[in-house]
Amino acid sequence: MESITGPGSRSVPVTTCTGITRDQHCDLVAIEAPLEVRINGERFAVMMRTPGADRPLALGFLFSEAVIDDRDDVVAVDEWPGDPVLGNRVNVIVTERVARTLREHTGDRRHVAMTSACGLCGRVSVESLARDAVPLPVCWSIDAGRVAGIPGHLRAAQPVFDGTGGLHGAALVRHDGEVAASAEDVGRHNAVDKIVGTMFDATRLPLNEFVLAVSGRASFELV
Repeated sequence: MESITGPGSRSVPVTTCTGITRDQHCDLVAIEAPLEVRINGERFAVMMRTPGADRPLALGFLFSEAVIDDRDDVVAVDEWPGDPVLGNRVNVIVTERVARTLREHTGDRRHVAMTSACGLCGRVSVESLARDAVPLPVCWSIDAGRVAGIPGHLRAAQPVFDGTGGLHGAALVRHDGEVAASAEDVGRHNAVDKIVGTMFDATRLPLNEFVLAVSGRASFELV
């Protein structure tokens, strides 16, 4: 199984007061930090996320937003891990065809900072929500007992949640019940985008051989 975790938590000092008694200890908290996504060097979006899987998050986000459709649309992805300034930026270099199409449809989006709760924060009209994707053919079924076991498999794939209790999780589950990939993030949309971006980067789309399990509700934009 591929688990997408990374530096998603940090230790903070905590003082607990009970009457006149004070107890000092450390606790783990989930990290939420901004990520700037650029396309060919131009600013496209700023999102709040849990650090640690910025490349798949950026690719999954751009694929979900219909900016890129195929792995061949991406020429390169620039990251700056460890850099105190550039470390919160990802620059996705796309082909000229994709860049031209993006320039033609730039009016469909507002360039705003997106919180980890965002689903449709950057859209300006109902029409911009339309997608021309065709339904994926599904020619298999999954045993009801395995469906009932999926939440347990998802929970087992959340190591950072174990320490913080503060992250959403998402997982791709095969029809035999095995988890193929998982991700955690303060935002449930980000957790799904990290999975999508990982599979996109590995040219393993479409995902009609998997069940998507999420720790929160399966809202419109996630579907």
